[in-house]
Amino acid sequence: MTSIKSRMFNLMIRNSYLFRGRLTKETFDMNTSIELFRENCEKGAARYAKMPPGVVSKPTTIEGIKAEWLVPAGADSKKVIFYVHGGGYVSGSCTDHRSFVSKFAAFTGVTNLVFEYRLAPEHKFPAAVEDSAKVYQWLLASGYKPENILIAGESAGGGLTLTTLLYLKDNNIPLPKAGVAISPWTDLTCQGESYKTKNRVSPAPINSWFVFAKHYAGDNPLTHPYISPLFGDLKGLPPLLINAGMDDELFDDGHAFAGKAKTAGVDVTFRAGEQMVHCYPLLAPMFPEATEAMNEIVKFVRKHLQFND
Repeated sequence: MTSIKSRMFNLMIRNSYLFRGRLTKETFDMNTSIELFRENCEKGAARYAKMPPGVVSKPTTIEGIKAEWLVPAGADSKKVIFYVHGGGYVSGSCTDHRSFVSKFAAFTGVTNLVFEYRLAPEHKFPAAVEDSAKVYQWLLASGYKPENILIAGESAGGGLTLTTLLYLKDNNIPLPKAGVAISPWTDLTCQGESYKTKNRVSPAPINSWFVFAKHYAGDNPLTHPYISPLFGDLKGLPPLLINAGMDDELFDDGHAFAGKAKTAGVDVTFRAGEQMVHCYPLLAPMFPEATEAMNEIVKFVRKHLQFND
């Protein structure tokens, strides 16, 4: 049975449109302003912009790409989490993810590097994949050993995390030690049953994933494995931890990818959060289920980056 705190939070987030003066959830189409969507995401993030004590932000630029180091106190300078932010491939930045990623750094005790890949619709596929691979290869060129790098991301960033692994594998680039994908978007055809059954309980605007997919893919087939990693050859990927809330439209994306990865021989762990919403582990310590999920992620990260806990 879920906690009272999580039920209260879920009720609030599912009905958040009421707090914006709307009687129904917003429905997206191809005419919906992406610029306004980005502004609203930035405003929403600003309400939770506080960083945990002891984490230091160090903005930088890597190969022309804006990036930010988030360094917790006492972090091992040789180890890093390569963090890929979400936002449906149309939004997201170091700024609006600073709270989430700094919290991730604080929980894990590991330095995180987050970066701003180019966004659709201005920059369609494969821009995001190219930028992710470029920053990862910069880490290698800067002296970070692949066994000391863990890649992680949430939502579209979770999907791009998995796509980046496929791209690196296919191009014989040394893979990071392991990967964490939180509520990953792995199938941009949006054919999973959860898109139909959970679109009313999910906080995402109705039809938004379909719109984001079209903006990102452009004229490319949605089944391209670097657009939808679910359709890729998953054999040879590093150990993975995939987490998805069961009240999330993307639940089937994570579940299906984990199943296919397991069949391909990948060491994969899948965790389903009963009655949990999109990316709920990042809400820790707001309610017990989020904290429990985050604690499992922390153990996975520290195990594979070989901390002696």
